[in-house]
Amino acid sequence: MKFLHSMVRVLDLEASLKFYCEDLGLIETRRSDYEQGRFSLIYLATAKGEPEVELTYNWDQKEGYDNGRNFGHLAFSVENIYETCQKLIDSGVTINRPPRDGWMAFIKSPDGISVELLQEGEALNPCEPWVSMENTGDW
Repeated sequence: MKFLHSMVRVLDLEASLKFYCEDLGLIETRRSDYEQGRFSLIYLATAKGEPEVELTYNWDQKEGYDNGRNFGHLAFSVENIYETCQKLIDSGVTINRPPRDGWMAFIKSPDGISVELLQEGEALNPCEPWVSMENTGDW
């Protein structure tokens, strides 16, 4: 068995592509537009051949999607969790669960999908401002 992808429905395709590609650094590996069905499938990954995130964009959807807790989250490892979180903050992304432990943080996509960020290798030494940063919302 081989893991292929996870699918999330997105309401604002441009905001989602900014979040996943510009903020998180994923690359678009392929895209298919289905005129008759009025939807697009956009596949993103950390590199070609890696498991993908499939963004499903329904062209006529006007209301946000309900997010069930049963979905869980997407998870990505990062080289430096503190630098990554600071870059995300500088880009306007809220850190819902700061990396107080030097190991794990949570953020949300524009559609409310929880994204877990994990430090590659060993946890970094806990440091400010992260140690004192409070949780924001849920994840």
